[in-house]
Amino acid sequence: MPSTSGSYSFTVEVADEQATYRLMADIAGAIEAGDLITLSGDLGAGKTTFARALIRYLADNPTIEVPSPTFTLMQAYTLPRFNLVHADLYRLSGPDELTELGFEEFGDNAVTLLEWPDRAGSQLAADRFDIAFTLDPDKARSFRHVHVTGYGSCAARAERIDTVRRFLIGNGFGVASRIRIQGDASTRSYERLVRDGASYILMNSPKRPDGPPVRDGKPYSAIAHLAETVTPFMAIARALHERGFSAPKIFAADSGDGLIVLEDLGNELVVDGEPPVPIEARYGVATDVLSALHAMKLPDTLPVSPGVIYTVPPYDIGAMLIEVELLLDWYLPKLQAPAAPEQRAEYVALWREALQPAIEAAPTWVLRDYHSPNLLWLPEREGIKRIGLLDFQDAVMGPPAYDVASLLQDARVDVSEKLELTLLTRYLRARHAADPGFDAGAFARLYATMAAQRASKILGIFARLEKRDHKPQYLRHLPRVWGYLQRSLAHPALGPLQAWYRANVPSLNSL
Repeated sequence: MPSTSGSYSFTVEVADEQATYRLMADIAGAIEAGDLITLSGDLGAGKTTFARALIRYLADNPTIEVPSPTFTLMQAYTLPRFNLVHADLYRLSGPDELTELGFEEFGDNAVTLLEWPDRAGSQLAADRFDIAFTLDPDKARSFRHVHVTGYGSCAARAERIDTVRRFLIGNGFGVASRIRIQGDASTRSYERLVRDGASYILMNSPKRPDGPPVRDGKPYSAIAHLAETVTPFMAIARALHERGFSAPKIFAADSGDGLIVLEDLGNELVVDGEPPVPIEARYGVATDVLSALHAMKLPDTLPVSPGVIYTVPPYDIGAMLIEVELLLDWYLPKLQAPAAPEQRAEYVALWREALQPAIEAAPTWVLRDYHSPNLLWLPEREGIKRIGLLDFQDAVMGPPAYDVASLLQDARVDVSEKLELTLLTRYLRARHAADPGFDAGAFARLYATMAAQRASKILGIFARLEKRDHKPQYLRHLPRVWGYLQRSLAHPALGPLQAWYRANVPSLNSL
């Protein structure tokens, strides 16, 4: 129920504690660091019970002690996703006493959970969630009306909570338990649903808004051919599954709202340890998946549902160049070495020439994020089906070497040069066995080119994540990616590009 005052509200009737817990899980998935959540209602309406359940859920610890802050006024918790402050203002005589509690000491990283918010008066932040509990004298003692409102910047998330709830209820997953899963660098989020002992994955991927125009009146996402809806994921998942690959089955979907219930492929990875290292046998099978896929003649138009066809976009020169220019736009400024116009022009010209063989190569499906975070190990299956595939919604028609480079120069995992060469040789032999006319030398050049293109792009993306999106954790991968880039630029065909990087990109020691 949107309003003209910058808010969104919905009401839920909860009949018992289990229903209240499910609503709490609905809301928990949308909470972000810095949020204010106010809990309203009469004495005994369920505010503290809700707060206790929420804190235990976010702590992933159902037995953690969560005392009522009625007398202490405030309790602080260090939780995996953020800090949380639980406060009860019942004993405050007025809003003037609110500043004495010291909320500001916890900073923007804390979620504040506030009972009896009316005591705060006008000092409440304009951007907040309010959850109001109302008893019903005509219903059982456990029954509550719960009115959820998102104000200001929280309004859109309140609407999303309601949309997700309705989707799950409408597809028979309303009673499923929900467990948030650690996400990636994108705006998508994931939850594990458990219903009747069976496990599923909820992909929550709202339509990507267009960014500002960056070239020819188009945003970056349009030039780079990034998926804006879940339709590409649905099309590629179905196509991969039909061809014998372990893409997740789809059990329910709403392409308009960006919601899909997927097969749960588990959480066993192709890496192990901390820091993670490749499990060579599993990387070998992942290499076999690519050689099998690339041996197929693959279409660029795919059915999604009756009457709906999806066209896989081309990985054209515009997309490849806009990606590689991320190094100029974000990484070089990070090193305090912005490129002058003549340096940019030379860089783009060199890349345009180097990428021409990739544009002319016979195209295949480039899954585009074929690396360890998106590969799952399925030991109960056979052959190439032992690799579960995720995160392929940005797939394009392009050179097969790109995904091979994504795997063998994994941005998040150290792949030794020896292992890279071993697996690249394995791939080349499989391709030659399937097609005696396969040109291994030409592929090796394409591999080096696309590996260097991808590394340059990732250096820019990780610098952008730190600067624009406030995600500094990706900076730790920069030395690894820089090392991969040096490996790739050593190919003789990339000599002019190697010279440009040496002349214009400072050492990582300047970070």
